[in-house]
Amino acid sequence: MKITRKRLRPVVGAVAVAAAAGLVLSGCTTSTPSSEASSGGKTITIAQVNEVTSFNQATPQGNLDTNGVINYLTQPQFFTLDQKFNVVPNTDIGTYKKLSNSPLKVEYTLNSDDKWSDGTPMTADDLMLGWATTSCYYDSSTLDDNGNVVKGTQYFSTAGGCVFQTDLPKISNNNHTITFTYKQPYVDWNIVNPIQIPAHVVAAEIGVSTKDLTNAFLKTPAGDPSNPAPANPTLEKAAKFWNTGFDATSLPKDKKLIVSGGPLQVSSWTPKQSMTLVPNKYYKGKHAVKFGKLVMRFIGDANAQVTALQNGEVDAIQPQASADTLKALKAASGVKTITGDQVAYDHLDLNFKSPVFSDPKVREAFLLTIPRQDILNAIITPINPKAKVLDSQIFLPSQAGYDETVKQNGSSEFDKVDIDKAKQLLAGKTPTVKILYNTGNPNRVDSFQAIQSSAAKAGFNVVDGGSPQWSSLLPGGAYDASLFGWINPGVGNAALPQLFQTGNGSNYNNFNIPEANTLANQSQTTLDPKKLQSIKFQLDKIAFTNFYGLPLFQLPGVFATSSKLKGVGWFGGQTGIVWNVWDWSK
Repeated sequence: MKITRKRLRPVVGAVAVAAAAGLVLSGCTTSTPSSEASSGGKTITIAQVNEVTSFNQATPQGNLDTNGVINYLTQPQFFTLDQKFNVVPNTDIGTYKKLSNSPLKVEYTLNSDDKWSDGTPMTADDLMLGWATTSCYYDSSTLDDNGNVVKGTQYFSTAGGCVFQTDLPKISNNNHTITFTYKQPYVDWNIVNPIQIPAHVVAAEIGVSTKDLTNAFLKTPAGDPSNPAPANPTLEKAAKFWNTGFDATSLPKDKKLIVSGGPLQVSSWTPKQSMTLVPNKYYKGKHAVKFGKLVMRFIGDANAQVTALQNGEVDAIQPQASADTLKALKAASGVKTITGDQVAYDHLDLNFKSPVFSDPKVREAFLLTIPRQDILNAIITPINPKAKVLDSQIFLPSQAGYDETVKQNGSSEFDKVDIDKAKQLLAGKTPTVKILYNTGNPNRVDSFQAIQSSAAKAGFNVVDGGSPQWSSLLPGGAYDASLFGWINPGVGNAALPQLFQTGNGSNYNNFNIPEANTLANQSQTTLDPKKLQSIKFQLDKIAFTNFYGLPLFQLPGVFATSSKLKGVGWFGGQTGIVWNVWDWSK
């Protein structure tokens, strides 16, 4: 069973927003870079629930958990997170530092000998592309209330929205340093990673030189929505490629699409079965891996993962946590089990573009039928008897501010199912509600069925809109409600505009409350911790009083390894079990 989750993105990897139509993809290509033959060392095999869908996890459709894992393993990172979500600079790639507070000025410098896996040097061209993809600097678009472009040009489509609100960057130090001067303070400046996909690859794919691409960035004026200029053809081609060009269902014939700047690189992919990664021979530093090959098998079913671990087919697993899974792992010999809370949660969102939910009374009525306690008891309580229904759209129970926000956000209205009040609000109406969810996830199936049964008592006709391809359908909006999970970065505040900013690529349910949009924008420039916390409390209340949807429960997590694999430790963030893969040995 597949359990795909969307990622609330921190500001990492701003480069390649790829969108290329017409890329030719192969079937089961198994081409192997030269580094595989010479890497030596042990092979480590792990199981992942979901298959890769894109080599660019920064786009709305690419913003999935497994894509993020591949990005983490194969692309440059100026920082990593430790087990307590502290930001740890990664000097393998280079350094970054704040030069001044007013204006906020941040400098990034690549190491002079950094190279991509194809031997091409890393330069400030790569950093410039990273800045361009998430700055929205060149956009001249005017959006309607639903986030649709009605005039001008919108170039790069990103899951995290516009991040770099800066002047045009300055390149120096023999094309190895770039300096950002922010137009306003930026609360998360220390988790900006302005490099992901190589500029020379994007340039080659659109038929220009890297220098020409960078010159297009340097010479194109900032977008002006009040007087939009014609689209720059080079930038338009680059954005089109970045937006979709790295999406894939098998190993691309064009190997430029899998060029790596991280400790590992993709060498082969057997669709529906596995992906193999080998060390990037050009990667140097403390995050270089100590083994010869990492095989990632795609095993959606938790029981099948446990069996594969018991049989020695894999060395580590990260299955969906359930009472049955934990029981099976406890009974297995030679297996180490690690459990903890993930910074992830399941939720039901109402689509604000849906005609059904244009009436706030209908939204409120539907939410009053959601049997959250029953869903918790069926799915989570058998694993964690102390678990409680989640009552915040922003905070998790372990985070400072959770108890305070619950007292003021209005979530108490939905503590219990109230069919009578729902009927009163509907006043005889019998709305049809189509819910999108992942049919391959047993937890989501159980949640859907519980909601369908309960809502029917108030007069709702809940239609099954579930699909194994739910994630690709999520941005389209051809549903009335969606049921899925967010996995939070565990650090920073980028999640706020992703959820509440009008037109944001990750605002999948088209929540378009002007006050929330304003607060979400303010959250990115508010440095005072007390004022920022106040903004979060206000947003949380707005979400409940406007019937955004309902959070259901925080997700428990489980890793399990064979006794042969050393170095694996618990981490509840987006990168999951591979968070410290460079510490692994076998």
